[in-house]
Amino acid sequence: MPLILFNKPFQVMCQFSPHPSRPTLADHIDVPGVYPAGRLDADSEGLVLLTDDGRLQHDISHPLKKLAKTYLAQVEGTVTESALARLRAPLDLGDFTTLPCQAVRIEAPAWLWPRTPPIRQRADIPAGWLALTLTEGKNRQVRRMTAAVGLPTLRLVRIAIGPYALASHPLLPGEWQEVSPLEMR
Repeated sequence: MPLILFNKPFQVMCQFSPHPSRPTLADHIDVPGVYPAGRLDADSEGLVLLTDDGRLQHDISHPLKKLAKTYLAQVEGTVTESALARLRAPLDLGDFTTLPCQAVRIEAPAWLWPRTPPIRQRADIPAGWLALTLTEGKNRQVRRMTAAVGLPTLRLVRIAIGPYALASHPLLPGEWQEVSPLEMR
């Protein structure tokens, strides 16, 4: 029963079935019978876990398990203490209210690979970086949260899921590695 850590590149669809205009997981991973335990949007990058074990997939992706997921978000605007406080507290996004989360301002990560195509830069609008750790994962949640506090997301990279982190399993975009699933149980 493999557990695969995959660094999903920007614009790759988190599915194995063909897509009419974008690459998919099948273009990067040739391991029969595995499927993603959770998803990342095409315009998000970073860590995706794949497995052929239904119970493990459930443990990773089910909301009641509250497995922490950490994201780096490059945002448009100046990251203020007020915005951080709003992100950390339950935040009403209209159709749901988020659970409390961890949110900190960070320096631009020097180790992060460049994105292709690059992020647009505006000389008159600053950009900042956040690290956010959530225990839930609703559709486009991080992007919606940052937008709600006036900091639209320019780039979003998931760097950790539970005990698995790109820092301890360095993978470039499009690379994958099989690891022991025992860390999850």
